[in-house]
Amino acid sequence: MQHRSEPSFRITFATMRLFPIISFLLLAAGCVPLGTPITDPNAARRVPTTGQTGTEYYADKKLRYEDYIYDPNVRTVLCYVPTGQLGQVFNPPVVPLGQGQSPVLEFDVLGGAGQRLTAKLIHCDLNWQPSILTDMQFLSEINEQLITNYRPSVSTKVPYQHYQVQMPRVKLSGNYLWVVQGAGGTPLLSRRVLVFEEGAVQIAMKQGIPVAGQERYILQQVDFTIRYNMALVNPAQEVKVVLRQNFRWDNAHYNLRPTFVRDAEQQLDYQYFNFENAFPGFSEFRFVDLRTFRSAGIGVAKIDAQATPRAALLQPETSRADQRYTQYDDINGQRLIESREFVGDPGTNPDYLDVTFQLRSPVPAPGPVYVIGALSDWQLRDEFKLTYDAANQVYLGHALLKQGYYNYYYATQTPTGANSLPWEGSHQETENQYDLLVYYRPPGTRTDLLIGYQRLDVNSRRP
Repeated sequence: MQHRSEPSFRITFATMRLFPIISFLLLAAGCVPLGTPITDPNAARRVPTTGQTGTEYYADKKLRYEDYIYDPNVRTVLCYVPTGQLGQVFNPPVVPLGQGQSPVLEFDVLGGAGQRLTAKLIHCDLNWQPSILTDMQFLSEINEQLITNYRPSVSTKVPYQHYQVQMPRVKLSGNYLWVVQGAGGTPLLSRRVLVFEEGAVQIAMKQGIPVAGQERYILQQVDFTIRYNMALVNPAQEVKVVLRQNFRWDNAHYNLRPTFVRDAEQQLDYQYFNFENAFPGFSEFRFVDLRTFRSAGIGVAKIDAQATPRAALLQPETSRADQRYTQYDDINGQRLIESREFVGDPGTNPDYLDVTFQLRSPVPAPGPVYVIGALSDWQLRDEFKLTYDAANQVYLGHALLKQGYYNYYYATQTPTGANSLPWEGSHQETENQYDLLVYYRPPGTRTDLLIGYQRLDVNSRRP
């Protein structure tokens, strides 16, 4: 394996070949097909305002129809489907309409006193805009949940209240925005939840091979087929799909149109030749173990357990763009909240740490550099922005993180969003998870239904 002590922004042949591919994918996501298109709901707000500070990030309390935090005191938001197992937080908030288990929302609010919080659901169309349905058309109860399950942290230097609430059952499939509100209806956080119908369509997904030269070593292509049992009007135009990598919305592929329509078999084929359904494989995620403050975990250079809050200095890191692929298990950008100091409630026992990231670079990148992952809601948030120290040729940044095990990438801000390629590289051998969302609006109805959902593990090493 090759190791480099400093990152390089030299454009390799593989990188040169990848730039037009990524540009094509971005252009394809913005194309307007016939029928009602799925627009990328992140496009208009993907790049933060230049010079935005951490305070200004939270200044705008206007509700956004995405995963978002509106108050700097709200931390460690987890939205998942409970299974009773340790890794349940890795399950995205995606459930069948018959919901055996409803999604759970957990979060912390910094401070010692609890407050009256409520939650509500907003039914959205396929573009994540509010639908015109009334509450009673998708709910059987009043659309206001008083969150009564909250508890104070235990013996932590950073006091907080830990909240938990379970989503009510809904009557329709589709997109839902779950919003937690404080006094006066001010939003504190929002999370996207998907409810899909079972049996309406059958989805077959498989890993394809990019039809090109160097691209087959750095891209992962997902081919899929949709067979439908229900009567669909003009399915080639009216069936909409979204393809995601590791449950991310920021780089999802929209407006993928079928390459073959088999009316007799009631089947739509999606197998492309221009990388419309291909993603950079990237590398396995970086990781750090912050589950204990009694000793330095993996990826940690130094722990100061006496400071308030406790502090962790991470090991210096470098770009992996020119390194060969290295195989190890990761959690695909997610996080596991846990404390090794105390046995008990993982919601209230872990403390918060002031974590310092270090990323070596001989020259500054062409744009601002951030830490991204589930810890940042896959957004370029200012509290995860790094500052370049020219004298020491290193990027530094601080973030307040709850004890746990974290995956993350580094990314440079570009006009089209986060670009991790210069820091992480890309390999087709990387293990990633993909999922496909299939939408349809029946004629004469007032909403988009999520009629199909399927996942695919690429390069899975699970038995």
